Amino acid sequence: MTNEFVLEAITREFPESVISSSEPYGMLTVEIKKEDIKKVVHYLRDSSLEINFLTDICGIHYPEFPEKEIGVIYHLHNMMANFRIRLKVFMPRENVEVDSLTELYAGANWMERETFDFYGIKFKGHPDLRAILNMEDLGYHPMLKEYRLEDGTRTDKDDSMFGR
Repeated sequence: MTNEFVLEAITREFPESVISSSEPYGMLTVEIKKEDIKKVVHYLRDSSLEINFLTDICGIHYPEFPEKEIGVIYHLHNMMANFRIRLKVFMPRENVEVDSLTELYAGANWMERETFDFYGIKFKGHPDLRAILNMEDLGYHPMLKEYRLEDGTRTDKDDSMFGR
C-alpha cells in the first residue's frame, strides 16, 4: 500500500472533502473538511484499505491564521500493511466543534477528552466530554497560545526563545 494509492482512493471516494495533501517525512498527510472527517475515517476503516487502528487524536493552535486557528489531527494505522496516515481538520476559533469518533473507535473517548481539556475543542456526539487531566474548575485550556510562556518580570528569557 502506497501513499499515492491511498490518496487516490480517498479523493475518488470524497472528491469534495480533500483540501490538500502532503508527505512530510514520508507520511501521507491529508487535510479534510471538518464536516466530512467522520465519513472519511469510517471509509478508511471499513474499506479494503483496512486502516483500522486509531493511534492518536490531538489538537493544535495557530493563532496567526484566523480561518484555520484550531485544528484536530488524527493518526491512523493499518498494522497488517504497516501503513500510517495523518488526517487534519481546521476551524476558526468561533466554531471549535468536530464530530466524535467514539462510535468508530472506543479508544477515541479518552483522546477526545484530552483534546477538549487542553484545547477546548468540542466533539459532537461524545458520550462524556469533560476534563480528564486538568481540574474541572480550571476555567481555561492550557495548550492554547494565549498566555506568556515566561514570567513577564524576567529579563533573561522571552517568548521568542520558545518559538513564538
